[in-house]
Amino acid sequence: MNKDFLEISRRCGRAMGDYEMLRSADRVLIAVSGGKDSLALLHILLYRQKILPFRTTLKAVHVDMSFPGFPVKKLERHFQQLGVDYHIEKIDPFKGKKARGLNCFWCSRSRRKVLFDLAQRFGFNKIAFGHHMDDIVETILLNLFFRGELGAMRPKQDLFDGKLTLIRPLAYEKEERITKLARALKLDKVCPFRCPQENDTQRKMIKRLLARLEKKNPSIKKNIFHSLRNVREEYLLDLPA
Repeated sequence: MNKDFLEISRRCGRAMGDYEMLRSADRVLIAVSGGKDSLALLHILLYRQKILPFRTTLKAVHVDMSFPGFPVKKLERHFQQLGVDYHIEKIDPFKGKKARGLNCFWCSRSRRKVLFDLAQRFGFNKIAFGHHMDDIVETILLNLFFRGELGAMRPKQDLFDGKLTLIRPLAYEKEERITKLARALKLDKVCPFRCPQENDTQRKMIKRLLARLEKKNPSIKKNIFHSLRNVREEYLLDLPA
């Protein structure tokens, strides 16, 4: 067993334990975009399913956004090789849309709506996303810089009065370690596809900023991540009377 895989699996297990992400009889959809993060999550959850002291049901789900050139068949073969139950939902969200109006936020929202519908259709109560610590930290800064608010993606988030729960088991994991694991497992070869908009986003700008800051302070991402657990309310602004 790959050493990096086991270390990431342990941190994943700690995050799931800290936030009570899984319980007996949970039915979990694993949102697999085809990128390294979601594929790594799929492999780790399949492994952890075997060592959990209770029974869970996992199903890999890919929302095919009809991107030209996306290797859907290669992803499907990977699912089949793993022996995981899976579903591929093909949609065409760009039909009738102008390219200028499309962005990462719109694309993510469209995909998430489909995932919510699939969870209801198949009777699943949880959706697992491959977001890691870098994603959460970047979201904190995106909300701060561009929306004027303090907030982040939560490792566990209940929706619709608890009928559906979003979980992010890789919340304690840094992107660089997942990238290293993906190369070792050759996950980067499963779907060698790059979004045409990925270099022209606010998130990319934040990622470059963090990379520069991290050279001065290697703990900066962990500090930002933990800041939302260490809120000093007495120093926050009060609304004017």
